Amino acid sequence: MSKILIRGAKVLGGEPQDVLIDGSAIEAVGTGISAEGAEVVDAAGKVLLPGLVDLHTHLREPGREDSETVLTGTRAAASGGYTAVFAMANTFPVADTAGVVEQVYRLGQQHGYCDVQPIGAVTVGLEGRKLAELGAMHESAAGVTVFSDDGKCVEDAVIMRRALEYVKAFGGVVAQHAQEPRLTEGAQMNEGVVSAELGLGGWPAVAEESIIARDVLLAEHVGSRVHICHLSTAGSVEIVRWAKSRGIDVTAEVTPHHLLLTDELVRSYNPVYKVNPPLRTERDVLALREALADGTIDIVATDHAPHPHEDKDCEWAAAAMGMVGLETALSVVQETMVDTGLLDWAGVAERMSFKPAEIGQAKGHGRPVSAGEPANLMLVDTEYRGSVDPAGFASRSRNTPYEGRELPGRVTHTWLRGKATLVDGKLT
Repeated sequence: MSKILIRGAKVLGGEPQDVLIDGSAIEAVGTGISAEGAEVVDAAGKVLLPGLVDLHTHLREPGREDSETVLTGTRAAASGGYTAVFAMANTFPVADTAGVVEQVYRLGQQHGYCDVQPIGAVTVGLEGRKLAELGAMHESAAGVTVFSDDGKCVEDAVIMRRALEYVKAFGGVVAQHAQEPRLTEGAQMNEGVVSAELGLGGWPAVAEESIIARDVLLAEHVGSRVHICHLSTAGSVEIVRWAKSRGIDVTAEVTPHHLLLTDELVRSYNPVYKVNPPLRTERDVLALREALADGTIDIVATDHAPHPHEDKDCEWAAAAMGMVGLETALSVVQETMVDTGLLDWAGVAERMSFKPAEIGQAKGHGRPVSAGEPANLMLVDTEYRGSVDPAGFASRSRNTPYEGRELPGRVTHTWLRGKATLVDGKLT
């Protein structure tokens, strides 16, 4: 592999520097670097970050290849600046055995646009009744360390306790979809003023908050790690903040769409805004931004949830829940966190690369931009501003809530271990 010289990039948003890649690793970082015969990338004015890591992606394969495949999903990831994604277990068949997680893992290796780390199911078939083969999945070639029934809550406290005890033995983590099912039966959107006016079944904040409260106490009792998926309410923020103040080993994520969009958009009855957990209020959005800024919420995760056209282009009640997010995540974070002054680019790197890689134990990812480190990098033109056009997405699905919306930032280059996967905004 030839050498690549990235010239004049603002590394983590700081002063312009040159970065020399030799093969799969960074050879040097500094000013005035020269390398005869190297491919030169003019990065003047652009920000260089470590490759992004998404702890919450739905790739749909096996079983729902009409929505997404490992190939199309990882191409979408590379387009968004990601070099590693964690694939959720709610596939068909469910990723609850060593065989299924190894299949997903090897598909990721085969396609090569980014690393794919499967997430194993907590319970068999996501049914919440019996623990899945957690140890076998961890010991498999995929080396699973994160387990989740995402899409369904592990509602049984005994099962949740047993899962936390089991993963503690090998340093794993249980990622909980916090939703008390009895409190959300028939729910269509956030419970509040808008749901009452529209006559849609309400999804109360307490359905999320009660599960988080229970699970952080279970994690404290067991002495294990719990991760809260797609936290969405101001009350949930306060519970996580309290748990951390007690020294409980809890981490939490927020999605880009919960940082930007509110339940007021549901007045359009456009199913593109139907998501799980639902879009909340402006108060919740502001609380989530502040919590991400102060570290109460550890990371941004996309919850990239692709669906075919027919599952979204229908009446609200029948529509599937979920939004695609890999290709727009960084732009939304720039809009809500960087351009508002809540985070700088070093803070973005912490929450979208360093910390998610640490939580998920993604080897070689979330590393400093320094000599000797793997060349997992991405370059973003922060001055760009343009309208979102899903027709240009690499994802197989188009269910984005941002169609036609103007957002800042454009990922121009992505490198996976020194190999370019995105060049000048185009996939290689």
